[in-house]
Amino acid sequence: MIISHKYQFIFLKTLKTAGTSIEIFLSGHCGHEDIVTPIFPHVKPHFARNFQEGGFLDHIPALEIQRRISSDIWNNYHKFCVERNPWDKTLSHYYLLKFRANNNLSLDEYFAKKQFCLNYPIYTDRAGGTIVDKIIKYENLAHGLQTTFDMLGIPFSGSLGVHAKSEYRTDKRHYRDILSSEQANLISDVFSKEIQMHGYTY
Repeated sequence: MIISHKYQFIFLKTLKTAGTSIEIFLSGHCGHEDIVTPIFPHVKPHFARNFQEGGFLDHIPALEIQRRISSDIWNNYHKFCVERNPWDKTLSHYYLLKFRANNNLSLDEYFAKKQFCLNYPIYTDRAGGTIVDKIIKYENLAHGLQTTFDMLGIPFSGSLGVHAKSEYRTDKRHYRDILSSEQANLISDVFSKEIQMHGYTY
């Protein structure tokens, strides 16, 4: 999560949406007074700063950020995040947890745990309405970031220059070639709000 006074934006870090790579890139452009949360494990050249006093965390929801900053900053800074196709996102999340379990986690075991990476609570209010200014789709990430960074005045060449955590997914097949129909349907149910909000289809 980043609050940049230098460029007047708030970046909300969602799960499995290149958030770490984006945060590493942005941290290099942020000013000394900006708020940048740490990432674990640390990846150079990311530089966390000024997050302790407000108790800011990497995946903190927008509602919590709103509570901890002035209304002037909340109302005037550009708030943005990234969202991803839930079937693809779920597989990415599985491979991350499989890596952390020393490869001792099957896909069936992952689904049995039902610990999915829902992102909508990060960028919505209690009524389920969006409270950020822009939600960039992961599938059009480069274009979305270019448009946003151009508006904010952040130099961007079209590449973040880093692909943090991308090495965890070993099976690069399309999700339709990996997921069973039962697994795909479960994702449809669990992520129904995100699917409805963003128009994703299987």
